[in-house]
Amino acid sequence: MSSTFEDYGSHDALGLADLVRRGEVTPTELVEAAIARIDRVNPKINAVITRMDARAREAAQGDLPAGPFRGVPFLAKDLVTRVKGVRFTQGSRFWASYVPDHDSELARRWRAAGLVLVGKTNTPELGITPVTEPALHGPTHTPWRVGLTSGGSSGGSAAAVAAGIVPMAHGGDGGGSIRIPAACCGCFGLKPSRGRSPLGPDASELWRGFAVEHVLTRSVRDSAAMLDATCAPEPGAAHVAPRPERPFLDEVGVDPGRLRIAFTTRPHLPGSVHPECVAAVQDAARLCEELGHEVEEAAPETDQGRFAADFLTIVAVETAADIEEAEAIIGRRATRHDFETSTWLLRMMGRQLSAPTAAAAHKRLQRLAREVGQFFERWDVLLTPTTGAPPVRHYELQPKGAEALLQEAVAAANLSPLMRIPGVIEQMAGRVFEFVPFTPLANVTGQPSMSVPLLWRDGLPLGSTFTARFGEEATLLRLAAQLEQARPWKDRRPPIHAFDL
Repeated sequence: MSSTFEDYGSHDALGLADLVRRGEVTPTELVEAAIARIDRVNPKINAVITRMDARAREAAQGDLPAGPFRGVPFLAKDLVTRVKGVRFTQGSRFWASYVPDHDSELARRWRAAGLVLVGKTNTPELGITPVTEPALHGPTHTPWRVGLTSGGSSGGSAAAVAAGIVPMAHGGDGGGSIRIPAACCGCFGLKPSRGRSPLGPDASELWRGFAVEHVLTRSVRDSAAMLDATCAPEPGAAHVAPRPERPFLDEVGVDPGRLRIAFTTRPHLPGSVHPECVAAVQDAARLCEELGHEVEEAAPETDQGRFAADFLTIVAVETAADIEEAEAIIGRRATRHDFETSTWLLRMMGRQLSAPTAAAAHKRLQRLAREVGQFFERWDVLLTPTTGAPPVRHYELQPKGAEALLQEAVAAANLSPLMRIPGVIEQMAGRVFEFVPFTPLANVTGQPSMSVPLLWRDGLPLGSTFTARFGEEATLLRLAAQLEQARPWKDRRPPIHAFDL
C-alpha cells in the first residue's frame, strides 16, 4: 500500500480507525498521509502553524492505546490546551517562545483515545476575534475561496478539516469559536454543554464558564464518538454537565422524534443579517418541517445593546486577567508591542472596569440565561443563522482609517482614562459582534449548540445553528444525523483540497 494512503480522504476518523483495527492500513501510513497533505495544501490556506512530524511518526510506530481513534491523525488548536514539549503561542507574540512542561487533561484523553497529534492549528490572538488572522502567523483562508476568512477562533482547525488534511481537529468555543469556523468552512461543529469537556489542570473555567472545548469534524458520528472519549468528569472542575443516559455515539441514527423547533433570523446582539444567511435558516426550517418536526418562528427576547456590553465587559476583564497570568508564566511584564492593538485595548478596558461593574455584568448575563431557559420549556431546539454574513474578506472587521489611527494612538500612549468614556464599550461591542450576532448566547447559557452546513450559495458554505437545552447534546446529535442523511455534506470538496492538488 502507498505510504501516503491515497484512499485516506474518503474516510472519516472512525472509518480510518476501523481500517487500522482490521489491519488494512497502519497508523504510520495514516500519519504519512496527513503529513503529505499538510505539505500539499497548507501553503495555500495557512491552517497548520506548528509541525509535529517527527513526534507523530514516533508515536505511530509505538504502542498506541486501543481507543476508538487508534492511529488517526489529529490537529490541536494552538489555544487553551497544552501539549508537553510543543510550543504554545495562542496566536500571540508574547507567548511565541513558550513551551509547556505538561499536557492538559484534554490532550491526555486524546492520546488515550488512540489519536496521533501531527501538528497545531492557527488561531487569532488569545482566541478573541471571530476571524483567524493573527499578526504572529498570518490569516487562515477558508478552502472554499482564498482571501476569505475561515472564521475564528478555531479557524485553522476548520480549514484543515475542510481541506482534507485530517478528518477531525480540536476546537474551542467561548463565543462561537467552533460554530463560526464550521460555518465558514462547511464543517460540522458542536459546542458541548458547559462542563462537558475538561479544562484542567491549568483552568477550572474560562471566561466565567462561557468557553468549552471539543472538535470540528466532517461527520456527525466522529463528533459524537470524540465527546464519548473526552467527556468524563474531571476532579476539581467548576462545572460538570449532566451524565448522558448512554454513549453519544449511540444517539447517532436514533429517530429524534417530532421536535418542537423555533427559528429566528433576528439577532440576539446588535448587527444586521445578510440575506444569504436568512435564506440558509429559512431553508433549514423547511427541511426540518419536511422531516416531520414542528417548526415555528419564535425566539427568546434579548436587550441587544445591554447583552453586547455585558458580554464584552466579561471578555475585557478576563483578557486583562489572562495577560496578568501570562506575565507570571512567561516571567516578564507585557508591553504594548507584545500584543495586537485590539488585544491591548481590550486589556486596557478590562483594567479600567471596576470589580462591581464586572460582577453586575455577570449577574445580568446569568439572569438572561434563566430567561432563555424558560423559553426552552416550550421549545426543544432553537434554529438561527450561525453568522451574520457569509465568510468575509481578511481584515474586513478591523478598524480602518481615522478609527485605526486613533486606536493606535490610545494604545501607544496608554491613555487608559479614555476607556472610561461613556459609550466606548457599546461602540466596541457593536463592531465586534456585527459578524456574529447569534452564537454568544449559547456560551452565556452553557447550552449545547451546533452549526450544520446545509446550504451553499455562490460557492460558499452557510451554517445554520441549532441549540438545545442544557445537557441535551443527545437531542442535537440525533437531529444532526437526520439532517446529515437528508442533506449530505461530508463528501463536498472545496476548490482547495488535499486530494485535488
